[in-house]
Amino acid sequence: SAIDEYKPLDATTNPSLILAAAQMPAYQKLVDDAVAYGKKLGGSEEEQIKNASDKLFVLFGAEILKRIPGRVSTEVDARLSFDKEGMIQRARRLIDLYKEVGVGKDRILIKLSSTWEGIQAGRVLEAEYGIHCNMTLLFSFAQAVACAEAGVTLISPFVGRILDWYVANGDKKTYEPSEDPGVKSVTKIYNYYKKFGYKTIVMGASFRNTGQIKALTGCDYLTISPKLLAELSKEHVKLTPTLSVKEAQACDLEKIHLDEKAFRWHHNEDQMAVEKLSDGIRRFAADAVKLERMLKERMFSTENGK
Repeated sequence: SAIDEYKPLDATTNPSLILAAAQMPAYQKLVDDAVAYGKKLGGSEEEQIKNASDKLFVLFGAEILKRIPGRVSTEVDARLSFDKEGMIQRARRLIDLYKEVGVGKDRILIKLSSTWEGIQAGRVLEAEYGIHCNMTLLFSFAQAVACAEAGVTLISPFVGRILDWYVANGDKKTYEPSEDPGVKSVTKIYNYYKKFGYKTIVMGASFRNTGQIKALTGCDYLTISPKLLAELSKEHVKLTPTLSVKEAQACDLEKIHLDEKAFRWHHNEDQMAVEKLSDGIRRFAADAVKLERMLKERMFSTENGK
């Protein structure tokens, strides 16, 4: 309903959003269809639940695609975040499931955690299979550089979660939008990509307030929650882009190359990024487990008489 109201070009899902939606009465038909699909394919209990879970992600994605002109992002299980081959297999499986419901891969972005393994999985998926990737849980400049070098379609640097960390771990509790550490992080990444001609799309994500959004006017894409879209829709002010290709090309940044060793060192030097990446993976994994538990109950519980 939020999509119908705000008419975005693209939309994104993640395990936490799917878990919340799967518990709403309006979406029980999708859950039932996913459960039936998992059972139909058979196999062990674990395989049936995994297949039902993947199917549910795809069914939600397909419903969203009926309402938007662009692409939907669908996330690979966060528990595979350090398993390059596992991520590649799961991504291809999701693309096959979309194909089964008549959706081509050009309308899908596969979301992968921006670990070294995830970034290399993205490199393979893009180059060998033509599967577009959205690198999520991105907090450090090192992650952004590695993603650009891997030639992925899009990155989602997290603005709000960066701010959360600085508020929780520093003396300063409020920031002006232009001084917001999340805004500054995305600005630097955008400028670096445009200065050196990388094609990877920068999509600022995870906003806490409209000030952060407005401070990134001019960014390639922004992914914004319905709550903040509602706030923005009440404002009638002319926004001047704060980010531009022209300014980016004039900025003072040096091009760097990161192999695995250099990536791990540079990322490790950023305490915020290390903590937020691992925290984000744990949270998405926990929600994936909760979703599977819910599906297991639906599929195998005898108490409910089914």
